[in-house]
Amino acid sequence: MLSPDFLWKDNNMKLLFIGDVVGDRGCDFLEQKIYQIKKQNDISLVVINGENSALGNGITPYSYKRLISLGADVITTGNHCFRRKESIGLYDENEVLLRPANFPEGVPGHGYTVIDLGFCQVAVINLMGTAYMEPLDNPFYCIDSLLENIATKNIIVDFHAEATSEKKAMGFYLDGRVTAVLGTHTHVQTADESILPKGTAYITDAGMTGAELSVLGVKSELAIEKIKYHAPVKFEESENPCFINGVVVDFDEHNGKATKIFRIIER
Repeated sequence: MLSPDFLWKDNNMKLLFIGDVVGDRGCDFLEQKIYQIKKQNDISLVVINGENSALGNGITPYSYKRLISLGADVITTGNHCFRRKESIGLYDENEVLLRPANFPEGVPGHGYTVIDLGFCQVAVINLMGTAYMEPLDNPFYCIDSLLENIATKNIIVDFHAEATSEKKAMGFYLDGRVTAVLGTHTHVQTADESILPKGTAYITDAGMTGAELSVLGVKSELAIEKIKYHAPVKFEESENPCFINGVVVDFDEHNGKATKIFRIIER
């Protein structure tokens, strides 16, 4: 799964983080482009948010296997993690498939994993916000507890949240304590990527991978109908051309500090 190409590196690791992949068309387009993106950017590790990768949203065994086959080292999710009944067992069976860590105790799966690259380890944490979202456990207390048990300094956090204020607050809260805080959920890529004062890479939302001229990957006319009339509507993927949103984060494997972050927009 991990390319041997990264072995030439000194202390500089490069993470490719792909924003929410939407449906079959998002997966198809990612398949066309991801190898080129990895090669151009000398990528060491790939994390993909796959909570909408199944047709109709959620994740299924099929879409999970497909993202893994495209080179995902870790797949994160969010509020749609248990949307598909057939996916529930996947979370206990696969350590690299994450659901938000602040789900209550007893929920299937786990909220973080540690990838062993041989010469270093990288932890990936999946966390969900609570502002305008489901009333899960407090994500700030949850992350404090998790960090006590993670030995590596290389820590990537997918913060799946609605409110930009909550995401910003989490970024500054974790500045210097993790390598990157990368927002997901809104499907709209923000232009505020930065290295925070203590060395944490941050972006409010990495965006999405799916139809560009759409409402979050859905046919716009169906989304308008739902919002305008408040009536049940079966969403369908937009058939418009796709794009890929994400970020590349450079970080020092010895101290876990990020040195660079830039956005990916591949049409």
